Amino acid sequence: MSSRHRDRFLIVPVMLCTLLGTPASTAVASDGPAPPAGAEVARLYAEAAKATEQYEQGRRAAERQRATAKRLEGRVARQRERLGAVHDAIGGVAREQYRTGGSLAHTGRLLLADDPDALLRGYRLAARAEKAVSRLLDRERTAERDLVAAETSARAAWQNLAARNARLAVVKRGIETKLESAQWKLQAEADRSVAAGRCAGAVRIEQPGRAPRGPEWVTPVENYALSAGFGGAGERWASRHTGQDFAVDIGAPVRSVGAGRVASVSCGGAFGIEVLVQHPDGYYSQYAHLAGVTVDQGERVATGQWIGQAGTTGNSTGPHLHFEVRLTPYLGSGVDPAVWLRERGVIL
Repeated sequence: MSSRHRDRFLIVPVMLCTLLGTPASTAVASDGPAPPAGAEVARLYAEAAKATEQYEQGRRAAERQRATAKRLEGRVARQRERLGAVHDAIGGVAREQYRTGGSLAHTGRLLLADDPDALLRGYRLAARAEKAVSRLLDRERTAERDLVAAETSARAAWQNLAARNARLAVVKRGIETKLESAQWKLQAEADRSVAAGRCAGAVRIEQPGRAPRGPEWVTPVENYALSAGFGGAGERWASRHTGQDFAVDIGAPVRSVGAGRVASVSCGGAFGIEVLVQHPDGYYSQYAHLAGVTVDQGERVATGQWIGQAGTTGNSTGPHLHFEVRLTPYLGSGVDPAVWLRERGVIL
């Protein structure tokens, strides 16, 4: 499932902090009674999100270092070609000196020369040329050493990042395994509540901070895929589908689309665990098939406040949120939620 924004749920656990080099004192203590299943799912969502974020950061960094190492490898190869060319040039000069007697002492060359001035000029030019070639050779060797060192450093960084990411992937898989177990534990508790016809009560979960001037209306879930739409036909519906379905995982946070008051919280029937919110403009929004609730009847809620956790209670074939907008609190007065939200600036 997508990890965007989930790192705002709760604090990262000790084992993730240890891997990432964070002081363990920032992790959640394990003393005391076990937390409710809903809170445990929220905590594990946070851990999985953080692990995923760190894994993706490491993967991208490793890819960049790998590309850097490959680029430097190519530059080293080209530098060695240039160095080889310089060596060939120096070899040519040496061969020419040998062929022309370049090893004779300068005094002897002067004594035998027909034109001493021309000979001196030739020596000066040859000396300058030799120095220039020597400097060029030194620069090429220095450049090659620097490039080889940079390539070695880049390859070491890439390998270290890859090893770190492999360790983090193991932690990530472990957290996701625990999350899956906690999700179905939460769902089992929700199914028992629905079968008994009574709600277990609100489980308070730490909310993310909201900007003081946030949007007036939002989607009921942040990360989703749209499934059954309003007015559709299906064998599981008596006449037509009365809302919009959002495919999400069990335990995914469900939020109030706008400010209002919790009109009811119920557990049982076709909708399973559901929350109904009354908004100031007279409309009602319904959130059904939940695995847990985080608010109580009569409570005031703000736009975007978490009011429950998605599940698959009631007449449901898989984890999703059934969302309705109604003119009254009662089934049968629904309007198309996608159109209603679009009129308020929210595009699904």
